[in-house]
Amino acid sequence: MDVATMEEAGGVLNSDPGIVMSAGEPDSGMPGFEALFLKFYPRVVGVLCRVVGDRGIAEELANDVFWKLHRQPWLAESDGSVGGWLCCTATNLGIDHLRARARRRHHEEAAGRHLMESGVSPDPLAEVLREERARHVRAVLAKLKPAQARILILRASGLSYRELADSLGLKLGTIGTKLVRAEAAFQKRFRRMYEQEEAL
Repeated sequence: MDVATMEEAGGVLNSDPGIVMSAGEPDSGMPGFEALFLKFYPRVVGVLCRVVGDRGIAEELANDVFWKLHRQPWLAESDGSVGGWLCCTATNLGIDHLRARARRRHHEEAAGRHLMESGVSPDPLAEVLREERARHVRAVLAKLKPAQARILILRASGLSYRELADSLGLKLGTIGTKLVRAEAAFQKRFRRMYEQEEAL
């Protein structure tokens, strides 16, 4: 919901930019979360706009910021600086978004360069076979124990052993063993399900 939408719904901006009050209630008698949302939403969107440079994305990220606040009832009810927490959280999410966008752009450009340098034009048959193999991999992952599937997916996504340990709440020294076991379980299940089919 942007400022214009809030104004249409009966909210009015007060003299402090970025603070919205409910129409007819200058001190906003609404309880907790709703009052904080109306008070700080424009300010959070403004911070995110400055970080990401796109109002639509800023509004989507602002929703994430307020979802995080909603999951922190102690913060919403505290006398502390909720506004500062919201702006800090918004900045962090905005920076995370920029990093993700930069990584995605880098991978897309690298893939494009590789395709041009290899001189290989996209082959429809190869693409069909690749998609079929990807379906097989997903089907096998669905049959594994969730912990094994999770560690394989995260490792294939590029996480280091340290990142795997942090993400999964495991000791760093156990990651190698768990990966080996998960890979062995995957290969065994894959052979059982698809080896004859792929040999044709």
